[in-house]
Amino acid sequence: MTKKNIVWLSIILAGLVMAACSKKEENSPETTAPATSEAAPAATPIDQATVATVTGTVKWDGAKPKLAIIKMDQDPVCVGKHSSPVHVEDGEVNDNGTLPNVFVYVKEGADKYTFATPTDAVTLDQNGCMYKPHVLGVMADQTVHIISSDATTHNIHPQPKDNREWNESQAPGSAPLDKKFARSEIMIPVKCNQHPWMKAYIGVAKNPFFSVTGSDGTYTIKGLPPGDYTIGAWTAAGSSGPQTQEQKVTVGAKESKTLDFTFKSS
Repeated sequence: MTKKNIVWLSIILAGLVMAACSKKEENSPETTAPATSEAAPAATPIDQATVATVTGTVKWDGAKPKLAIIKMDQDPVCVGKHSSPVHVEDGEVNDNGTLPNVFVYVKEGADKYTFATPTDAVTLDQNGCMYKPHVLGVMADQTVHIISSDATTHNIHPQPKDNREWNESQAPGSAPLDKKFARSEIMIPVKCNQHPWMKAYIGVAKNPFFSVTGSDGTYTIKGLPPGDYTIGAWTAAGSSGPQTQEQKVTVGAKESKTLDFTFKSS
């Protein structure tokens, strides 16, 4: 073999080695990691023949607060929706001395279960320049369907601490807004930048065991598997702002337990 042929053979071999190295780098798992997708965990089966119920009344200890009248004069549309004065809803006490709009939920005890996200949406309406309902609950990733029954522009602005904050306008006749909150959070205040008196609260729960007290001050949590639970209660009532309480309860198969709460001015 001549010296010239040896040189050309060396060049060819070097080229082959470089091509092999390049191919190896292209196929390296560090540069071509396969895409993976993790499916949501399946719901844990619960024997519906054994589930229990917790009910109770949320009471107010003290004089019934005098609620301020909301001044809606800045927007004639808002004024026109009401034939009588409208009062703020935070601090409202029922005539029977109980509290409406209290969010009651299972805070601890259901963590060993997984739950499918509900497919039905929960509606939040803007009617008479007030949020309806004032307090509502959803599970994480459940849709909040926001509509407006008013002929004026609203500006919906949830202010969470553990979820993404957003702020969107909704003009008269515009399409509903469908929103979700990815993480549990008790509670998320909602305001309207257009009408500063408008307030709502959204409880984002990690399980389906929650309720909001109504005009009679009562709540019901159904479908609880037998076990030990911590029940939390949240209210916006109080001179120093929202208050929370919690109590422990044990329920057996098919059992109904009563668990009352009492709040007072703080």
